[in-house]
Order: sequence, then C-alpha cells, then structure tokens
Amino acid sequence: MIRYDLADAVATVTLDRPDAMNSLTAELKQALLEALRRAAADRAVRAVLLTGAGRAFCAGQDLREHAANLEAGRGLADTVRAHYNPIVELIATMPKPVVAAVNGVAAGAGASLAFACDLRVASERATFALAFAGIGLAPDSGASWTLPRLIGRGRAAELMLLGEPLGAARALELGLVTRVVPADELLKNAGELAARLASGPTLAYAATKRALAYASAHALPDALAMEADIQDRCVATQDHLHATRAFLAKEAPTFDGE
Repeated sequence: MIRYDLADAVATVTLDRPDAMNSLTAELKQALLEALRRAAADRAVRAVLLTGAGRAFCAGQDLREHAANLEAGRGLADTVRAHYNPIVELIATMPKPVVAAVNGVAAGAGASLAFACDLRVASERATFALAFAGIGLAPDSGASWTLPRLIGRGRAAELMLLGEPLGAARALELGLVTRVVPADELLKNAGELAARLASGPTLAYAATKRALAYASAHALPDALAMEADIQDRCVATQDHLHATRAFLAKEAPTFDGE
C-alpha cells in the first residue's frame, strides 16, 4: 500500500492503492505513518516527496471501511487521533522539507495531507476538494489550521462550507500550490524541487519550519525572540560557516546538512 524509495537524499513516499484512488484505510494510514517516521529518523534523508499512484493523489478516508465502522457502532474508530493527527503533525514538524506532488484528486483528508506539506507541486489535472460537509462532518487532519494559513480564513471557509472542487489553475491563483505543471512532467518537476531542497541547508530549513509554525500562533515580540534563539543555533552550524566562506570566496556553497 506504500512504496518507499530513497535516492539522492530524497525519500519518495507513494500512496499505492490506485484502484481505490489511494483512499485511506486503517492499514494504509498506519503504513504511511511508519514510512514518514522512517524518513524523519533517517539521517540519509534530507527531503521527502509525497505522492499517489494512478489518477489520484488521495481521495481521503475509505468510506467503505468508515461505513462498516458506523454500522458496527465504532464511529470513527479513533482514527483521527490514532492516525490522521500524528501523520499531519509529523509532516508539518519534520525537520526536513516535505514536497507534495499532487497528481490528481486530493479530497477530504487527502487534501489535508497535501496542505500539511511545505510545498505543493500540482499536475494540471489536480483538483482539491474539502468534502467533509457533504457527508455531515467537519474538517480534520489539520485542514482547519493549515488551509486558512495558506489562503486566508475567508477562502478556507468557502472551500470547507461549500465543498466545491478547486482546479489546479485556481489553486495556483489562490497560492494554495507552489506551481502547476503538465501531468507527464509532475514527478520530474517535483522530484527536482525535492532534490534541490535535499542538497540545501537542512538544519536551516528545519529552523524555518519551526519559526513559521511558532509565528503563526504568537505575538510579534514572541516571534522575534524565537527568531533570535533559532538564529543562534543556525549560526553555529557547519553549513553556515562553510556557506559564509564560500560567499566571500565567490564560490557556490555546498551544504552537508550539519
């Protein structure tokens, strides 16, 4: 259900349930969480690329499994707390950049997974849909936190309340995605972006993610204090020292992620 490939310091994690549009069963969610934990813990991995096999990125929760849980009186079977929350938190807080290659439909929790990533490269065929309200549910998997920060509260409310699909071109206009590319160039383009990040200052990227998350929920004086603390740690890295020397020597810097 999950393919995990490591090349050039990029771990590519592929949701591999194409016949079901990569919809999320408990088994797939657990496998995804384990793959992301593997990437986060592996020092050889300096960037992560998340994508889906077939025509969909991820259609969200597998509703057949969900319906069976409802009929059995298990409700959500605690999947939001046990699966979705730790997956999204790990993507958002992983000390490495995470790129989503959105190849097709990203709906419900599938869209939320893409929103949690640091950058999103979308195929021109990609669509995003916050379909939760259509089945009588509220957004989960971090969408209430990530989406307003990407496109603003008003636009986020529109997408969540109406549940109307959003095409790739419009997603780009709203700033929801980083870039839109032809379908047959998606993995090449997203892979090159991930490889670029993998060759960069990994610790500085981790610090940037932390600073952005902190600043989104704190006042300016607190954010300034956090920036100062983070910068103290960054200035002590070998990457900063070597890059400064390279700049003065008018050479291109090489980053080792240390």
